[in-house]
Amino acid sequence: MQLYNKLSAKERAELIEKAGKDRLTLSFYQYAKIANPKAFRDQLFIAWNALDVLGRIYVAQEGINGQLSLPADRFNEFKAHLDTIEFLKGIRLNIAIEQDNKSFLKLKVKVRHKIVADGLNDDTFDVRNKGIHVGAEKFNELIEDDKTVLVDMRNHYESEIGHFKNAVTPDVDTFRESLDIIEDDLKDYKEDKNLVMYCTGGIRCEKASAYFKHKGFKNVYQLEGGIIEYTRQVNEKQLENKFIGKNFVFDERRAEKISDDVIACCHQCGNPADIHTNCANDACHLLFIQCDACKAEMDNCCSTACKEVNALPYEEQKELRKGQGNSNDIFKKGRADHLPYKKDLRNIFEVLKKKEA
Repeated sequence: MQLYNKLSAKERAELIEKAGKDRLTLSFYQYAKIANPKAFRDQLFIAWNALDVLGRIYVAQEGINGQLSLPADRFNEFKAHLDTIEFLKGIRLNIAIEQDNKSFLKLKVKVRHKIVADGLNDDTFDVRNKGIHVGAEKFNELIEDDKTVLVDMRNHYESEIGHFKNAVTPDVDTFRESLDIIEDDLKDYKEDKNLVMYCTGGIRCEKASAYFKHKGFKNVYQLEGGIIEYTRQVNEKQLENKFIGKNFVFDERRAEKISDDVIACCHQCGNPADIHTNCANDACHLLFIQCDACKAEMDNCCSTACKEVNALPYEEQKELRKGQGNSNDIFKKGRADHLPYKKDLRNIFEVLKKKEA
């Protein structure tokens, strides 16, 4: 019985091309009590592998977080399978704004301690006491209110290419970093401001809203379904779109265009650009923003040193990597010291003061 992916990304890409079928990219999450995550994980892999599902799915005792793609003509079968699982019956599926048949090239269903790495001890607060969920229309009203503080719950490299107008965008590399920083920087606003949060698909706000209510914030709201669902509702109901730029996504597409605005710049030359790439040198693999001109000049590398390594024969590159881990720069997500136009640090409190001035 097959319980793990056996094909390489290259082999899978060839099969997708050969099949000639359109695929749907989608995401969903659900907090629920799962007694045996390993057994549940195996059941999902068997069922979804048979449906040609590809993607990255995390299962934990606290629930499931899935980002995946599947043949469009098998969507109803997939949905029917979800409906056989009690806590997933009728769940909202966030269909991607922009589709790409190769958004995922492997099926990975992994058991994790948490479905999102939040660093929280859930026993210390009531995770069910969440903030108020609002749709796109109410969200637009709230963020125009002078009593609202709008906070982006994503990481700096996500908000760098796109965010809501007037949003506070914490300068963090991980979700767990943001929680205490936001609580501390916004402590003076707990009583008299609306704390309105958003993220990609809603999962980070789901836990954060309960945490901030526990920390004393009185009026806590979260964007239902995140940026993905917001965009769908804006298009369907012909509402004003208050998101500028692109929505960063964690698959091969890297981003979905929500508006035509380009709000970021190439980390190498400073010209307007909002396309993330990974350094072609496998020993580096740094995620950064690169324009087409720099991509051509640097052979998709982040530095001259990486360009030189990447030009070596493959076997020589492998030999150089022996016993070496990736550079620590990989964790800096576009803020490596050798990138002259990396994102500047920003402090939440300074942004708020500037907004109120």
